[in-house]
Amino acid sequence: MSSDNERSSRPGDGPPEQLALIRETVRKAKVPRAKPRTWRGAALAKERPVARVVVNKGVLHLDQFFDYAVPEELDEAAQPGVRVRVRFGAGAHQVRDGRREGGRLIDGFIVERRDESDYSGPLAALAGVVSPEPVLSTGLLTLARAVADRYAGSLADVLQLAVPPRNARAESKPSPEPLPPPGAPEAGTWRRYGRGPAFLEALAGGGAPRAVWSALPGPHWAEELARAVAATLASGRGALVVVPDGRAAARVDDALTGLLGQGRHAVLTAEAGPEKRYGQWLAVRRGSVRAVVGTRAAMFAPVQDLGLVAIWDDGDSSHSEPHAPLPHAREVLLLRAAHERCGFLLGGTSCTVEAAQLVETGWARPLAADREEVRRAAPLIRTVGDGELARDEAARAARLPSLAWQTVRDGLRTGPVLVQVPRRGYVPRLACERCRTPARCRHCSGPLEAPEERDLRCGWCARDATGWHCAECGAVRLRAQVVGARRTAEELGRAFPAVPVRTSGRDHVLDSVPDRPALVVSTPGAEPVAEGGYAAALLLDGWAMLGRPDLRAGEEALRRWTAAASLVRGQAEGGTVVVVAEPTLRPVQALVRWDPVGHAQRELAERAELGFPPVSRMASLTGRAEAVAEFLATASLPGDAEVLGPVPLPPVPAGRPRRAGDPPPAAQGGPRPGEQWERVLLRVPPGSGAALAAALKSAQAARLARTGGDPVRIRVDPPDIG
Repeated sequence: MSSDNERSSRPGDGPPEQLALIRETVRKAKVPRAKPRTWRGAALAKERPVARVVVNKGVLHLDQFFDYAVPEELDEAAQPGVRVRVRFGAGAHQVRDGRREGGRLIDGFIVERRDESDYSGPLAALAGVVSPEPVLSTGLLTLARAVADRYAGSLADVLQLAVPPRNARAESKPSPEPLPPPGAPEAGTWRRYGRGPAFLEALAGGGAPRAVWSALPGPHWAEELARAVAATLASGRGALVVVPDGRAAARVDDALTGLLGQGRHAVLTAEAGPEKRYGQWLAVRRGSVRAVVGTRAAMFAPVQDLGLVAIWDDGDSSHSEPHAPLPHAREVLLLRAAHERCGFLLGGTSCTVEAAQLVETGWARPLAADREEVRRAAPLIRTVGDGELARDEAARAARLPSLAWQTVRDGLRTGPVLVQVPRRGYVPRLACERCRTPARCRHCSGPLEAPEERDLRCGWCARDATGWHCAECGAVRLRAQVVGARRTAEELGRAFPAVPVRTSGRDHVLDSVPDRPALVVSTPGAEPVAEGGYAAALLLDGWAMLGRPDLRAGEEALRRWTAAASLVRGQAEGGTVVVVAEPTLRPVQALVRWDPVGHAQRELAERAELGFPPVSRMASLTGRAEAVAEFLATASLPGDAEVLGPVPLPPVPAGRPRRAGDPPPAAQGGPRPGEQWERVLLRVPPGSGAALAAALKSAQAARLARTGGDPVRIRVDPPDIG
């Protein structure tokens, strides 16, 4: 190529007359160039040029829909349900050429296309369509609105829980073709329950039965859930099962795969990773899969033509969402059952007071086995009281009575033995050996712990406590007040040196153990499943769970005990459980009789007399004393609302794990160091819960609209009311 040709090919080297003509032509063009940031001057869609959008702003005073103009270039992609980017926060003075400009780019969803807007001023245009995939259906929007109203929250916060984050790679992959409905399953182990076969027949026939299921102890509950799902699929409808953790989801997943094969259900858990989980979620939304098994977030899964919603072990704290507006999976599934007129199944080896109320009111029917089946499936429960411990000095020194030692020896002859310890660590709580005064940190008065055998430190501020001495009597020796799982494993290992000892807890949770002699020491909720069942189980330190200052202490202790005892072989196979707790207490007696339903019914009757939830509806307000008082003064509470409190909240130390009812950390608007928060409980009778939630939401919205106000945290149906 010559140098002349090279120069003439460069931009701008043409004749001056030609360049001037091009510039003049562009200048006189009738169609302006659209700018994607504002689409200034761009033509609007010819049909339905207004998009109603819910923006991703979770503040209550912005809990409404906003209208945006739809540019013609986005007309085809901007359909209801898709994700969009919009500009939010532009003032009325930022208007050019009839369009509102400025503001910050945020995400949102189109909920509707309209011919005109209710807003008389200029509209901003949609900045862009993130994806043409319609992820927000009308049914999901209706459910999210109902959940937000029930929990005094915003729609945007609920949608953040309901719609998972987008993954472009998963979205670009097609979902598989849906499989035809399977045949109705056999009743199987459902025959052990009097109305079990009829429940499956109702689901397979297109009905919507509602039941509270008292599951028999043993390994069959996952298969029974799978059969209920299969019966629903046989009717051409979808099914949703919510379980507390990934281990339970894996068991139901295996049962469904064994019963129906691959490709008929999706598993939605956090362990799957964002791409796989979003791909599974899209397969459900597109109708490729009609059955879902998952943990808490799956309660919003967009199952098409829903025929059954089921929840397992609704008393587990994992079912309570920690993010605003803090919904509970059980209540969300109850809303879905009512809105979508589908079947409902609440199951567990124990029974919550809320489940008993569903039966008491007639909303659901009980689904239980007769007493002969219960005796056949449940292990033998034996108790040890304080009187026997006092007579057995050697057992008291080792923290295990003679009955427990003998049960362990007998159990190890035929299989593994489970030992449940309420606390993890080595020696979680210490006291003075001479006067029994609890050992406290000299800096923050927190409890001293021994997470390692030779270390002594504060459980709140984590400072080392070298050179400790008792402030009451001056003694320098300590004794264990509460012994943790690691110390228990060490004691048992010394007593049975030829037997392997395994631990399962928060730091390392075992899924299963083989069917051979071993000692398995576990904290509540982390018990691994034994192949063939445990030969025996010890439930230690029952007072630690029963002594908590909480309304649900007895119910929660019984739930933990029945969950562990359900892993033990039946009495006919020699299975034995020893519970170390006062035998006259109601939860212990309910465990001995294996009657969690009766325990829940008695708890419900007492709460009805005292006006406690779930008979009444409650909400908690937490914040600085001045902020809470101002909130109550401005809120238009229902006339039948009762104010309980305020009471001061103890500060949450930085080193202690957060618990239900604790105020949020300072980074999330909680109390700053040295700041005292208070809590107020609001109680209303049945029928006024919606009015209470609406009043709290309105007062919070008005408060947030004013700048500079101290935060007040609202929680409807608090799990911990003391």
